Amino acid sequence: MALTFTRRSLVVIVAALLLQLFVLAGLAPAAAGQTGKVTVFWGRNKDEGTLREACDTGMYTMVVMSFLNVYGSHGEYRLDLAGHPVGRIGGDVKHCQRKGVLVSLAIGGPGPSGAYSLQTNQSALDLFDHLWNTYLAGGSSRKDAVAAARPFGDAVLDGVDFFLDHATPAERYDVLAMELAKRSNTIGKPPLHLTATTRCAFPDPRAARALATGAFERVHVRFYGEDDGDNNCTMYWEDAWDRWTAAYPRSRIYFGLPAAAQDGRSGYVYPKTLYYRYVPELQKAANYGGFMIWDRYSDKQSGYSSYVKNWA
Repeated sequence: MALTFTRRSLVVIVAALLLQLFVLAGLAPAAAGQTGKVTVFWGRNKDEGTLREACDTGMYTMVVMSFLNVYGSHGEYRLDLAGHPVGRIGGDVKHCQRKGVLVSLAIGGPGPSGAYSLQTNQSALDLFDHLWNTYLAGGSSRKDAVAAARPFGDAVLDGVDFFLDHATPAERYDVLAMELAKRSNTIGKPPLHLTATTRCAFPDPRAARALATGAFERVHVRFYGEDDGDNNCTMYWEDAWDRWTAAYPRSRIYFGLPAAAQDGRSGYVYPKTLYYRYVPELQKAANYGGFMIWDRYSDKQSGYSSYVKNWA
């Protein structure tokens, strides 16, 4: 006997099949939300592997090399990559870029090893010149100066990250940010990606002056920390997240996480808790960007980003 279907019955059947597919797939509410990206910090431990290896994992959409942590005093600039051989990094940068992974350089940094400050407009402009001609597009075509002045040769980095743990509110990172943004808009090449990595307690006075320029496309908020303010906001992370996303609606806000539990540092979130508790709330923000992972060495040991990438 032939079967006949009305339009209404076909709609009901199709709807039932789609519902069954969603159930079988086991989709959690967050999976239907916005998608994001994963940034990782690299350069803090020689045992983390090469930059090329980090990009080849397919886990990251941006790798931030860290840190240029001496500048602003007596014209001295120092790059600290924890003993990684600098000579091969230029080729690794180009390899990552061919794979679609952005490679950025962080200025500043945590810990006692750095000595950085921008007390005057001129010191900010001097740092701009150094970044532009040493790591960005400014000196990449000067072949005679490449070997001496550019540690990564003619490789051109994609961006600069402001990681200002030891800055003061009066320092002139706003001048540096505006100069980088202005030059990026005039070179006729892909734009420079300006990012900031802040502590989670809102506001972060160290970065506030720079962020007020509106020049930053991404803000990585570290929802982990060691002082009382950061410990408090890791407990009440929803409130801090709402403050950051509301304050900078034109920037993509990234949720910063440690890849492993570490002594003296709060904020590690177990993968199951991250998926069911955090991700659905984070993705409600219109300017949610994704996740920032600290750091490549810890992530290599724990495999944390293999969870985060699927949920970002």
